[in-house]
Amino acid sequence: MKFSRLILTAAAALGASVSSGAFAIDLYIDTKTKQIYGEPGTDRQPIGTFERVERASSNNPAPAPEAERAGQPASGDRSARLKEKAERAQLIGKVESIEERVKESQKQLKLDKNGLQFESADKNFKFKIGGRIHTDYSHSSNDNFFFRDGTPVQANDGAELRRGRLEFSGTFFKDWDFKSQIDFADNSVGVKDMFISYKGLDFAKVNLGHQKQPFSRELQESSNDLMFVERSLMNVLNAPLVDRAIGLNVSNTGKNWTGQVGLYGESIDANNNSLDESWGTSSRVTFAPINEKDRVIHLGVAGNYRKPSGSGQLFGPSNGVRFRHETSHLTNLFPIDSGTLGNIEDVKMLGLEASGVYGPFSAGGEYTHSWIGRNNGLDSLSFNGWYGEAAWTLTGESRNYKEGKFFRIEPARDFSFSKGGWGAWELAARIGGVDMNDGAFRAGEMKNFTAALNWYVNHNVRFMFNYDKILEIKDSPLVTASGGKPDDLHTFMFRSQIAF
Repeated sequence: MKFSRLILTAAAALGASVSSGAFAIDLYIDTKTKQIYGEPGTDRQPIGTFERVERASSNNPAPAPEAERAGQPASGDRSARLKEKAERAQLIGKVESIEERVKESQKQLKLDKNGLQFESADKNFKFKIGGRIHTDYSHSSNDNFFFRDGTPVQANDGAELRRGRLEFSGTFFKDWDFKSQIDFADNSVGVKDMFISYKGLDFAKVNLGHQKQPFSRELQESSNDLMFVERSLMNVLNAPLVDRAIGLNVSNTGKNWTGQVGLYGESIDANNNSLDESWGTSSRVTFAPINEKDRVIHLGVAGNYRKPSGSGQLFGPSNGVRFRHETSHLTNLFPIDSGTLGNIEDVKMLGLEASGVYGPFSAGGEYTHSWIGRNNGLDSLSFNGWYGEAAWTLTGESRNYKEGKFFRIEPARDFSFSKGGWGAWELAARIGGVDMNDGAFRAGEMKNFTAALNWYVNHNVRFMFNYDKILEIKDSPLVTASGGKPDDLHTFMFRSQIAF
């Protein structure tokens, strides 16, 4: 029921309770319950003073005028009714004004699938609170291995809080944005994104702070949106060098394209063994010749160059760089491991991307090549990594695409026992590889297969089931009890996710 109906009903009841004379009362409306009160209180706003006016009575009333006896209202009645009508119009006007103010306040403060959001009436200032919780479980079989020196090693089984993040973002004076993302996983506090942005330029947006470097679609996309629990084997080459770092990024986007270029120092959590930092520059360009709701073709190319500091520190926890693959974040098992590479002159990287969506089907892949120059007469190294993936949404939804990135499935019908919805279900498969063998340098070569079954309960909740198997491996630091290759390792992963 609208406020106006409530107030008119209340006014009529008050008027009916008075038989004669003038009666005035202050009325208040509760902005939450929309009830009318005769006394002030919490969340109650005054809507005005209202008076019932009646014609004066007489012990010896005069005969009614002839017009009234003929069924026409007397002039006194007409005056009273006109006054009552005016007061009612005034009352409705005040109520409608309050309704507009309440609606406006509801727009300025809301809680929905995107988190808690505030904004000023002029939209110059905005603030949002979001977050994510990823709880993972891993189990490995056939994982009784030995290092080549005879030390036994096996994969860890169990559960962990993989990610527990709070995100704060907002806008100041319309043109200035900020984002800060704090992670509480591993029983410690870490910083992920933390930067400010200026978007007042027509031709570009500028980010300054700790942020992802523009390289690789898989690395650019949020862990909330990936089809698999872990990123691919290709990420062995990318994560140590082109993940988050403090720097300056300039970007622009069109309907079917994006472009970014940036200059970066090191990550917040890099080990400061020296007073100097390494520096690097990255860029990425994407183009979507077809970009429709359920049909997409995505192409991309990226480049990266990084130069170590004068003392040899490159990027990360030591004076050099280390490339290795962990079967899952929990297992602490690394089937291939380059060890720390020192004497680095520079690193050059090239990345290629291609992906597509056709209704409930999607497919894509990436390729990364790294050239590592070394000092002191050491040979340069050439590594490469790749992956190819395909997915089918069993319930018919299409994967979302925007600004050069893919996002998780939005269920057409959320899961609900009462309403009969089952959410969205997705099957996905991926083959990936990385080759870190170059001439006499043998850091390892590996290929693996990953299968996934994902259940999107609604926009915010998702459950993921993954299976991973090593297909081929060479020059691993691990061997079986008989001295063979660790190529019969099976890893099972499960994740429960809520993100907003």
